[in-house]
Amino acid sequence: MTLTWTTKPFEALSLAELYALLQLRSEVFVVEQTCAFQDIDGQDQAAFHLLGYTETGELAAYSRLFGAGISYPEASIGRVVVSPKFRRYGLGRELLRESIGAVAGLFGAQPIQIGAQLYLQQFYESFGFRQVGEGYLEDGIPHIHMVRA
Repeated sequence: MTLTWTTKPFEALSLAELYALLQLRSEVFVVEQTCAFQDIDGQDQAAFHLLGYTETGELAAYSRLFGAGISYPEASIGRVVVSPKFRRYGLGRELLRESIGAVAGLFGAQPIQIGAQLYLQQFYESFGFRQVGEGYLEDGIPHIHMVRA
């Protein structure tokens, strides 16, 4: 499966794009993970949004990207999500590769920090991320901070 990738600042998102990304985030982070939390957290306006579309125009993958000093001292990637409908095609790996490349393209080559769900530690390590600090609970889900130098 081939995706078409686009990266946009918040103010460049169309209403349809904003709706699709919020719907996908809610589908996975709130409903699938049964986690009632404030997804719309006031940080979307400061983010760049990476959207991966199928050939038919469906949003299959998404992440949000921040420059240094917004979420963490380093640049960061968050809300990394692949639609359940499009899993098992390797899109998670493609999404993370695109996210890392987009951060470098937007902000220059630099360390990237993430707050990763603990069960995905090995996945992120395969991209050069390493755990920093102790684990923590976020909305009842075990997480760790990771940095890619």
